[in-house]
Amino acid sequence: MTRGRTAKVLTSHWDGAELHRRPDELIVEEPMQVLLDGELVTTTMRTPGHDFELAVGFCHTDGLLDGVPVQSCRYCSTGSAVDTEFNLVDVSTGGAAPAATPRLTTATSSCGLCGSTSIDELRERIAHVPQGEPWPLELLASIPERVRPQQPLFDATGAVHAAAAVDRAGEPQITREDIGRHNAVDKVVGRLLLDGALPATDLALFVSGRAGFEIVQKAWAAGFTAVVAVSAPSALAVEAATTADITLAAFVRTRPGAPPTCNLYT
Repeated sequence: MTRGRTAKVLTSHWDGAELHRRPDELIVEEPMQVLLDGELVTTTMRTPGHDFELAVGFCHTDGLLDGVPVQSCRYCSTGSAVDTEFNLVDVSTGGAAPAATPRLTTATSSCGLCGSTSIDELRERIAHVPQGEPWPLELLASIPERVRPQQPLFDATGAVHAAAAVDRAGEPQITREDIGRHNAVDKVVGRLLLDGALPATDLALFVSGRAGFEIVQKAWAAGFTAVVAVSAPSALAVEAATTADITLAAFVRTRPGAPPTCNLYT
């Protein structure tokens, strides 16, 4: 079933002199419950679409799967998906995944772990990212412009983040958009996991916003060897990337008539 990802509403536009009524296209935001083997693990505010990828990606990057394979993913485990408006997704491992401790509050479109998981805990839980060939700075700095044509929801609404898995030729392999930047990342990771393409050691993770701690944590869990962000990183994100040996480039900028630039933090 095709889900609506945008909605038309009437707005009053002030042009500096008069008000004009006109339609505006807004992004849809709905809560989605994620279950793992029938047990609720989180509720997140997300843009509908690629819901199975989001659920699987979240379970992987939060360490809930513990390395066991996903057997199936479906809407609603107890009845009709229509009854839950396609806002409940159950990820099944056949009971092989360990019992999870659910997040007790709804994750908003902007929040993540907020640093509640320490780097020492991540080091114990997530394998060290193997070092490959260095990522050329020219390639990393060019990634936002390469991903930009694959952001139709941003073009329509101006209200969503993008995440992308980009190969060493600079070509975006998977691009996802969502009102939440963490959700966009989980959708990319979920797609890679379902395709059997993790760890993503030959890929860079692009994010259209800032590089906070949880963005780096998710990249680490997925095995990305580089993270590229158009905005600032946090100090804790830099520390995590350094610990994981992940190349972290941020403040990636493109100006008319000038080559793209970036800051390299690790």
